[in-house]
Amino acid sequence: MLKNWYVRIVVTLPLWLLCVISFSQSLTMYKNFGSTTFEYTEKDSVFTVSPKQVLFIMKDDPLAYEEFKKAKINSGIAAIMGFAGVVMIAIPVASAIGGGTPEWGFAAGGAALIIGSIPLNRAFKHHAEHAIDVYNKKHTAFRPRANYFLAGIGAKVVIKF
Repeated sequence: MLKNWYVRIVVTLPLWLLCVISFSQSLTMYKNFGSTTFEYTEKDSVFTVSPKQVLFIMKDDPLAYEEFKKAKINSGIAAIMGFAGVVMIAIPVASAIGGGTPEWGFAAGGAALIIGSIPLNRAFKHHAEHAIDVYNKKHTAFRPRANYFLAGIGAKVVIKF
């Protein structure tokens, strides 16, 4: 009977240690209206990081790094086009409010720039999600969970993967 308990302890102790010790790193992307937030989780700490920091974190994974570089380029171009479009729309509107004769061609050009930036923003989100998925597949640790149950004179360990 005592020998049986030693065997149980020898078998469950390494599994328990495997469950407790987990060194994982992961990136998460949260999409908001007009912006994207990245969170980097290392062990039990969570950090909010910028796209530049995400690129630095991904340096050790070439596929994820290249994919996120494409995403960052799309994001930069979309931001420039969106800003220029808003400025081009604001000029005729301000002129009309001020009592002058507005050039509505600028507003139409601005609207075209804003509409043109939408596919680039979608491409950014697509490339960023793919890069984060590739990174997380490589860097997320294996995390089994162990649940211990005691009943009368017996005990049971359930390990979920």
